[in-house]
Amino acid sequence: MSRSLAALIAALALVAAGCGSDKSDNETAATPAATETETPAAPDLSNGCEKVDKPSPKDVGDIKKPTEKLDKTKTYVAAVSTNCGDFEITLDAKRAPVTGGNFKYLADQKFFDNTTFHRIVPDFVIQGGDPMGTGEGGPGYTVVEAPPSNLKYKKGIVAMAKTQNDPPGASGSQFFVVTGAGAGQLTPDYALLGKVTSGMDAVDKIGGIQADSNTGQPAFTVVIKSITVSEK
Repeated sequence: MSRSLAALIAALALVAAGCGSDKSDNETAATPAATETETPAAPDLSNGCEKVDKPSPKDVGDIKKPTEKLDKTKTYVAAVSTNCGDFEITLDAKRAPVTGGNFKYLADQKFFDNTTFHRIVPDFVIQGGDPMGTGEGGPGYTVVEAPPSNLKYKKGIVAMAKTQNDPPGASGSQFFVVTGAGAGQLTPDYALLGKVTSGMDAVDKIGGIQADSNTGQPAFTVVIKSITVSEK
């Protein structure tokens, strides 16, 4: 090997050494810090309603079955206050004096206060009036008044809920407000109460809340703060 070639190899060796890590033997290279992922924000299920605590099941005690009927010559309006806004139901005193009389009787006793709309079905109905909040509660009695044979459950109509085993026109305390065309298929078996005459925007707000597709249980609590019935 020539002297000049040996010198070249030695120089290349020094260059290679200089290209190595300048860290000490006992120092390890740090790995990049893991990027922290942000937890996605919980979806807003309120649909613009005020957040409130879900009320406990309400003990309504022993309620005597009423005999009260609405005066067909008078106008009765039920003011419904909720955490989603307020609306009014004009009771149909002429065609449903018994059903309306029972509803007024319960409202006068504050039966509906601090209960919920426990069932929401899009483009169909919102349902409340159950002191248990499950769809299985009521006042402990039933009144019966056959609804008009030509009754159509159009948007804004308010009627009384019943079980399949109850006769047509049977009702306790649970009521529903029609929110869309889906209820048009119902036969006139559900006792007429009246019609929403003010605040349908609040009803629509409630009807727009996400709910379980099987049970109708809303994902956001909708509380009936109070229902009061007055003569106009």
